Amino acid sequence: MSLLGVQQIGYGSVSNKAKKAMRQTIRDWRMNWRSNRTLEEIATKVNPVIRGWINYYGRFYKSEMHEVLKHMNRALVRWVQCKYKKLKRHQRCATHWLGKIAKRETKMFTHWQWGITPPTG
Repeated sequence: MSLLGVQQIGYGSVSNKAKKAMRQTIRDWRMNWRSNRTLEEIATKVNPVIRGWINYYGRFYKSEMHEVLKHMNRALVRWVQCKYKKLKRHQRCATHWLGKIAKRETKMFTHWQWGITPPTG
């Protein structure tokens, strides 16, 4: 509450509508259908968009972006499961596999540089 008794709204925070639109954009990329691509190719495609979201929304209220960026990691895990037969039915193993890559190649994805990486196990 401010001195005037009006609740202040944080400027630059991410609205639920904006988060929903970002998650829909991630779904529209349909990464799990692109199992013929490499992780580097996916990174070059999505990094400019994610960097733009982080620069625009993450400037003032970074923690609001975590939900969307974790959704991006889940989409990458689904891609891993489609790409590699051994991990097809093992979501936790696919998450750990991707986490190991994130630990080794922290600059591959923009949100990994921000610290939003899959767990390594």
